[in-house]
Amino acid sequence: MNTIPDVAGRLRVRPGAPLAQALQSSRRDWAGRLGQGQPATALPGLLAGLFNLCSHAHRLCAQLAINAAQPDAGPAPDNVPQRLRHETAQEHVRRIGLDWPRLLGPANGDAQGAALRALQACPLLRPAAHGDDPWPAALDWLQRECLQMPAATWLRAWQACGADWLLDWSTRHDGWLPALVRGAREADSGRGLDMGLALRVHGRDDNLRTLAAALALKPGFALQPLWHGACAHTGPWARLHSTDDGLPLTPWAQLGSRLAELVRLCLPDGPAQGGGWLRHGALHTAEGQGLAWVEMARGLLVHQVELEPDVPVVRACRVLAPTEWNFHPAGEVAHRISALDNTLPPALRTRQLNLLMAAFDPCVPFEVEAAPAVNGEVTHA
Repeated sequence: MNTIPDVAGRLRVRPGAPLAQALQSSRRDWAGRLGQGQPATALPGLLAGLFNLCSHAHRLCAQLAINAAQPDAGPAPDNVPQRLRHETAQEHVRRIGLDWPRLLGPANGDAQGAALRALQACPLLRPAAHGDDPWPAALDWLQRECLQMPAATWLRAWQACGADWLLDWSTRHDGWLPALVRGAREADSGRGLDMGLALRVHGRDDNLRTLAAALALKPGFALQPLWHGACAHTGPWARLHSTDDGLPLTPWAQLGSRLAELVRLCLPDGPAQGGGWLRHGALHTAEGQGLAWVEMARGLLVHQVELEPDVPVVRACRVLAPTEWNFHPAGEVAHRISALDNTLPPALRTRQLNLLMAAFDPCVPFEVEAAPAVNGEVTHA
């Protein structure tokens, strides 16, 4: 988590409130303000520090955008598929091992202790010697500490049965992760995602050029983006290689989608697994302007960079992060927060909200406030 909350921003949520009041964000466009006037070679490090929870993806995306804007303005990143694979898998491991027990686990802390012990044994979170291949050990760790079964078998069952398999697996095994997933099911809303709103703008160059124009010409677009006039959502279920479109993805099933992506990343390289799973790209969109995108842990990340014509200095920098899509004030999560039933027991409502946050995974903290009184009722914190 960012150590400077005022810079990182945060989300304020009001379960059961009208849509206009259900979700508000204090996120600011610091990338645009701080990036302008910086040497192009300094921008990737600046953005990595500014967005330090996802620093690897921001550094990489900025490098790709600069290189697309002006190839000689900075070094082109190398070994992108494997870098993206390794760092995205690391982020999934951290979120599953740190956030899920805190948000979804019992109050006694048993799940947090077991998850922490598993994280301490994870090869992906240890410094690796140059040239070492961490993936055989990572796959063994995933099968032993998390899945308690062969990863390829788990993935085939998920692809065939989705949430039904997630329930079957979590019921049959007693490890910390199956127990955590099993215990969270009670809080599921039962309403699946509209996959027609899954963000896959990066699949076509003409869509990317449209997005580039919106970023450059529409003030505030990076903080409240729309695609074809609608609020889109993004995550592991919205990859270009995605196989989850036919699965009904409720918030609880989205946990399975995130776990399935970690499995795919740990499997050996192939067309839709290992280093072949996540996609990335860049496009020269105008003179001195480049747009780049990477599929990272929370969804699709987009950077746009404009450079001065004569010197490699940043004229404009725009960052469009997954949190701005998923946590748009009129978006998917906002609608679900507004629909939470305030007549339910507070503990169950809190579990529903926590499951929603674990499913969509904001990159900033969130605070819960009571919904405003309606028709003279008095609210209680």
